[in-house]
Amino acid sequence: MIHPDTELQFINDEIGYGVVAKKLIKKGTITWAMDQLDREFTPAQIQAMDEVYRDVIMTYTFRNRRGNHIFCWDHGRYVNHSFKPNCMATAYNFEIAIRDIKAGEQLTNDYGFLNIIESFRPYPEKSRRKVVHPHDLVNFAEEWDRKIQPAFMKITKTEQALLEVISAELWAKIERIVSGQEAIGSIQNNYFNPSV
Repeated sequence: MIHPDTELQFINDEIGYGVVAKKLIKKGTITWAMDQLDREFTPAQIQAMDEVYRDVIMTYTFRNRRGNHIFCWDHGRYVNHSFKPNCMATAYNFEIAIRDIKAGEQLTNDYGFLNIIESFRPYPEKSRRKVVHPHDLVNFAEEWDRKIQPAFMKITKTEQALLEVISAELWAKIERIVSGQEAIGSIQNNYFNPSV
């Protein structure tokens, strides 16, 4: 489920649609969380689908650590890529804002941590990276973990509109991490290795 203070907007002809903040979303806010309406499809299920459905799945899903495709039921599936994202995945089936996101600003993530199948060159932006690769999650995990850590430590001190879709067990884990009783899991835990 995407944060309720967002909406789908047309960005431009090249990018198409994107998810935009309707009001300030503070650093440490959970911006997306896997919920009971999101669908998980195995590769076998996708292969058995008619081509029209396979095209939708391949366009609007990401792969989890098991190699299954996750289809977001709401406009969360329209979050665009950026090499300088303001939202990042965690090891716990949710994304957080790694900085304040202003009203009118797009929510973005780096498709490099979504277990993409093939490399691609995204919409150009000023960045040393120009191509997203399937193994970016391994190659940039340490750098991304450093960006996630400060935002993660603000989760329990920030208003969380998506708290009701976070299980009590996961919230207790988050509290242990924030209080220093438990280490935070690396984003690399999300990596699907197709060769294993």
